[in-house]
Amino acid sequence: MNDNIKNTIFIFFIGLLLGCGNEGPDRSHLKVFHYNQPNAVTSLDPAFARSQNNIWAIDHLYNSLVQLDDTLNVRPCLAKSWDLSNDGLTYTFHLRDDVYFHDDEAFPNGKGRKLVADDVVYSLGRILDKNVGSPGGWIFKGKIADENAFSAPNDSTFILRLKAPFRPMMGILTMQYCCVVPREAVEHYGKTFREHPVGTGPFQFKRWMENQALFLKKNENYFEKENGASLPKVDGIRLSFINDRKTAYLELMNGRIDFMSGLDASFVNELLTPDGELQYNLREQLQFLKAPYLNMEYLGINMESDDPNNPLRIKEVRQALNYGIDRELMLRTMRNNVGKAANSGFTPRGLPSHNPELVKGYSYDPDKASQLLAAAGFPNGEGLPEIKLMTNKDYEDLCTFCARQWEDLGITVKVDILESGTLREMMSKGQASFFRASWIADYPDPETFVTMFYGKHPAPPNYTRFKNATLDELYEAALLENDDAKRKAMYQEMDRILIEEAPVVFLFYDETAVFARRSVKGLSRNAVNLLKVKGLGW
Repeated sequence: MNDNIKNTIFIFFIGLLLGCGNEGPDRSHLKVFHYNQPNAVTSLDPAFARSQNNIWAIDHLYNSLVQLDDTLNVRPCLAKSWDLSNDGLTYTFHLRDDVYFHDDEAFPNGKGRKLVADDVVYSLGRILDKNVGSPGGWIFKGKIADENAFSAPNDSTFILRLKAPFRPMMGILTMQYCCVVPREAVEHYGKTFREHPVGTGPFQFKRWMENQALFLKKNENYFEKENGASLPKVDGIRLSFINDRKTAYLELMNGRIDFMSGLDASFVNELLTPDGELQYNLREQLQFLKAPYLNMEYLGINMESDDPNNPLRIKEVRQALNYGIDRELMLRTMRNNVGKAANSGFTPRGLPSHNPELVKGYSYDPDKASQLLAAAGFPNGEGLPEIKLMTNKDYEDLCTFCARQWEDLGITVKVDILESGTLREMMSKGQASFFRASWIADYPDPETFVTMFYGKHPAPPNYTRFKNATLDELYEAALLENDDAKRKAMYQEMDRILIEEAPVVFLFYDETAVFARRSVKGLSRNAVNLLKVKGLGW
């Protein structure tokens, strides 16, 4: 039996389990939102909210002190308000008094109790507990006070103390690592807490068939409202893990799933025109949304290459590479216009500091590229050694596109295909002089992008080994600055330095691409690519 038939049979039985037939969800019985993740969930414990597949599921089940709106502004959640001390070291959060954990056998009589500030102390401290082994420990490392960093003077007040001012902290607290869990459930389930989640979120756990499906049901006691109406609006979530994107696409077209994220070469042209619009014949059936995504795609250059003949050591050559790419053509022909040309530095669209009017980056200018090559001593590329560009097979076509464009300038670039793990190891060890990479924001602040070029940072994140005293001074000052306008100006100046020194070839600012049935209402997008189901309806 082939995989497509197996997946179709599986979807049929999952539909029966939730009261949904083979022809799609039965809206007259239950409003169940069904979406697919090609990569399976590995844990429902917020301490392990490392990958998108885990993050989306955890976000349905839990809440943190604060949350992001669709414009990346920090908004109240478990905390109804907060204060920051004048020295920028102490954050005081005032908690809601109407938040309850989901009913669960971990509590007396199976009744979920009210959330209190000690739960926040426990949950954030747990991220740093070596016995837990959370990959999220880095979010507080070197930032929080050495003693009494987390405290709860009373049930409704939580205090966070820092070692030094760090303005991105509020963004960090929106991460799913910071979701609040009850000590009773963690201790009751022990190592199996990963598969018995207990939170305060809009949905609560029903069943998890690992690598196959996850079922969540509506939290009838959820505290958030929208325009006076209770949330969530749907009765449940059905999450499948069909790893073949073509099969998932067929399930969407057949009405058996409501939502799908991402594109694949096997069906992209069936869904989108070359200009990035939904195909006309699908517009009554589907809706297509794309939005800025805090992901920067680039080609990195090792600035500490010990090869004296490496032409990438010369700034004019690096600049010529940047002027020699037609980014608009690349996006049109290779990505159906999903994404935007990276013409304004490294900080992507979606962040307030991104401003193409104030920060002028590289455009396609082959004449300028030729002038720079001549200035570097390589007129028309004469005498320029072959350059090796390392990538994995997923980006071979993109790198080949760049190489062909540079060939028109007399620059010979050989694309070398490596396994992803091998490439990352070589980047970390400084053994890759020219490599394709991307950087996704850990939290919604420009600091998470510029941190890659801070001279005192190792690889990762500073894979380019870039060092610039002026940028380092600006980076350190921006961490201490509480004035948003001044911080924005600092990061824009850092981007201008990166454009001038060109430690990377700027490719494109990514965009999210999602498809949903036309019947789904309230679907919105955000630059951190978070799927918010609590406000969806039909």
